[in-house]
Amino acid sequence: MSYENSEVIPIGMRKVYRRLERWRRTRRGRTPIPKPLWVAAATVAREHGVFRTSKVLHLEFNRLKEFVQSARARNRTTPSAHFVELMTAPPAGVSECIIELEGRHGKMRIQWKGMTAADLAQLSRMIMEQT
Repeated sequence: MSYENSEVIPIGMRKVYRRLERWRRTRRGRTPIPKPLWVAAATVAREHGVFRTSKVLHLEFNRLKEFVQSARARNRTTPSAHFVELMTAPPAGVSECIIELEGRHGKMRIQWKGMTAADLAQLSRMIMEQT
C-alpha cells in the first residue's frame, strides 16, 4: 500500500491490511489464510465493496465474495424463539372475590384480589375437575 493511496483507504480496511501483512510475513509455505482474517476482510467488503477491498488487501475476488455472501446468508436466518412474558396493567377497579366451599372433607375459603372473569372461570374448572 503506497503512502498516497493510504489516505483514501478507510481506517477499518487499513487495520485488516496490516493484519494480513503481518500474517503473510509469518506464514510458512502455502498455508491458507485463516478464517478470522477472511471474516474481517468480508466485514470491510460489505461496507466498501468486494472489488475495492480485494484490490487493496490483495485477496482473490471470488473467494472474498463467497465470504461476504455466506455472512449475509447467516444473518438472514431467523433467531431461535425465546420465552417472553407479557405483563398487563392491573384492571382499574381492583375486584375482590371470596369463595367458600363446603364438602365431605371440610370447609375451604378462598379470598382472591385482582381477579378477572377469566381467572374465575379457570379456578372453577380446576375445582370441578377435582371433584
